[in-house]
Amino acid sequence: MPRCRKRFQRLGGLMKTLNVVLIKPSKYGRDEYVERFRRGYLPNATLQHILSMTPSNIEGVETKITAIDEYVHTDLEYLKLLRRNTEGQTLVALVGVQSHQFHRALDLAALAVDNGCLAVLGGPHVMTNNTSMLQGTGVSFALSEAENVWPTILNDAVRGELQPVYGAAQRWARKLPEIIVQPPLKSDLRRYLAPIVGLYPARGCPFTCSFCSVIKIAGRMVRSQSIEATIASLVAAKAAGVRFIIFCSDNFNKYSEVTQLLEAMISERLGLRFFCQCDVQISRQPELVELLARAGCFQIFVGVESFNRKTLLAAHKAQNHPEQYRTIAQLCRQHNIALHCSNILGFPSDTAQEVLEHLEYLKELRPTLASFYILTPIPGTEQYDDFRSQGLIYERNLDRFDGTRPTWHHPRLSPPELIHLFQECYRRFYTGWHVRDLLGEFERRLAKKNFALASLAASLSYTLYARWAAYKENHPMAGGLWGVKLDHVSEYLAARKQRFGYVHVPLPASLNLSAAEQRINNSINIPLPEPVLQT
Repeated sequence: MPRCRKRFQRLGGLMKTLNVVLIKPSKYGRDEYVERFRRGYLPNATLQHILSMTPSNIEGVETKITAIDEYVHTDLEYLKLLRRNTEGQTLVALVGVQSHQFHRALDLAALAVDNGCLAVLGGPHVMTNNTSMLQGTGVSFALSEAENVWPTILNDAVRGELQPVYGAAQRWARKLPEIIVQPPLKSDLRRYLAPIVGLYPARGCPFTCSFCSVIKIAGRMVRSQSIEATIASLVAAKAAGVRFIIFCSDNFNKYSEVTQLLEAMISERLGLRFFCQCDVQISRQPELVELLARAGCFQIFVGVESFNRKTLLAAHKAQNHPEQYRTIAQLCRQHNIALHCSNILGFPSDTAQEVLEHLEYLKELRPTLASFYILTPIPGTEQYDDFRSQGLIYERNLDRFDGTRPTWHHPRLSPPELIHLFQECYRRFYTGWHVRDLLGEFERRLAKKNFALASLAASLSYTLYARWAAYKENHPMAGGLWGVKLDHVSEYLAARKQRFGYVHVPLPASLNLSAAEQRINNSINIPLPEPVLQT
């Protein structure tokens, strides 16, 4: 009889259930408490996606699934799930783990294994960075997209033992399967500021920005599932009380079937409002912007990052021409879509004066919203490898790699100056004048009987919240509102050190893509036309 069967006979019989606990880990804040909020800002799309991939029965064993977003759990009752069930095995999967969440994920995995569970970590950090120093410790690591490895992990869990590593040979699936995403329970939707769900109609980004990990996680080839599967997910979401959708695709306007999807949404009369991310080449797609508006788009997120063309070229973001930004702002205003501009502070060539000049250019565009990030060499990216090889990275605690703290030796700006500029950009952008503009837009839409005002109300609330979050040196999109302090890192450090041998995991080396996946990335050729100059 197989060893795993003997193990469960000693527990009183054959396995009857496999308890699958999916956890999106939080992170440790600067005060070393686990970050928790009474209301979350944005839900994690990976949780529901993997939940929806999990069958209800595996080899005759019933699966019971629980999904936990740690950021919005303000009690510790869910930690009781991280223990072996008397009728079967418990599999704890830490999903979507980013670098600043890695320590927290390790702590939860150690807790689970110490309590007799199986545990596996996956997500951007694990997929793109060397974790060999942590392997063979009783915790497994998934180095690939879930579509490649999740079925194998579940089957191994039913048999009672996981492999140390999954997906080392292939990082992403060649084709996205047809996943109809099950919406969260209403009790879980109430944990967020609005009933909102994230979906992945497509994955991948054709560009090569040195500071971004997307092409190392999902590749440069934009892959998509069928429109029918996405529409089915939207229909299910609406039936469950969801009102807003986040299309998590990195370049929604590079999704080849975006027009067909939007037309199908209009035809279905779903009435769902949605948020999407587009690259700056949306400036050349006015018909698409108009269609986005008709389909229910209330906000477009665009990575502006810098107004300096030389800075953009140095970061391999050649697709951005600052001359295009104004066109995007005009198109969004024309179609009553909020424009949310992302900005990176502290590129190597930046000075304090240049950062503030960037801010003034941004204010002239009058986007509805703006986010600011301190340039952070994210482990696994080309920029990280470059900075690491030059010895520029001084921060050794991965918890700090979250875009709100200096982590490397900037040639022109000290850490206090970077933090001051981060706060100052939020303070100077979200002013009383900005509130006045939002109220004027509110009145304009009211006069035209355009009653899609929920996004304007949200923008006004975000304006006030963003100033407060920056004052606290936090990023407004990083968690939620009304923080709760419950558990401290000191409660987990002993178990972390005993199982993995570290208090702070050493900064890792990046993992190389396979030769086949590197060839796929190298084969993508996206034309970068010169901008149309404004007259």
